[in-house]
Amino acid sequence: MPRTVRSHPDVSPRPSAAELRAWVAYMRVQLRMNYEINRQLQRDSGLSLADYHVLNALKCAPGHKLQITDLAAMIGWERSRASHHLRRLCERGLTKRIQSEDDGRATDAVLTEKGINAVVAAAPGHLRLVRTLFFDPLPGELISPFTAAMEHVQANLDLALRCRPSPSEHAPAEAVSSRGSISEPVRRPSVR
Repeated sequence: MPRTVRSHPDVSPRPSAAELRAWVAYMRVQLRMNYEINRQLQRDSGLSLADYHVLNALKCAPGHKLQITDLAAMIGWERSRASHHLRRLCERGLTKRIQSEDDGRATDAVLTEKGINAVVAAAPGHLRLVRTLFFDPLPGELISPFTAAMEHVQANLDLALRCRPSPSEHAPAEAVSSRGSISEPVRRPSVR
């Protein structure tokens, strides 16, 4: 017997024409911007956009250090992806991993002097490209409403994450590890 999909009566399952136009425009810009920035970073500094995200997050962190879980949350990655990427950055001498001083069970990612130099050297070309591709074509009067719209969406994303039920409330038996504990969801630090 086929399952019927029910939608909330107040929510249209399809976006309006204006919503679809906004979504498609956002996705096109976001994907193309990532492509162009990644290309420029690799060409000019040997860093990928992913490298730059990690190195810049660590550069901005107190002591140039973050627990891997917090780093992953800050840049919107899964912990495993951040951990694998950090391994590659460590092999290049741009970061290192140390036992966390705050939680002995956790690992901190630390930006090395070589990593600081790499992200600082990459920043001017990166910022020039952002200006050229993003700010120059955007009329000044649209910057404030655009910023407000993006901040509103970000606040909604943060709220949705905080409102998710914890795994213990709805965890199936197989979600419990062999030690009898349930993995905690990634807690994303609020960025203000």
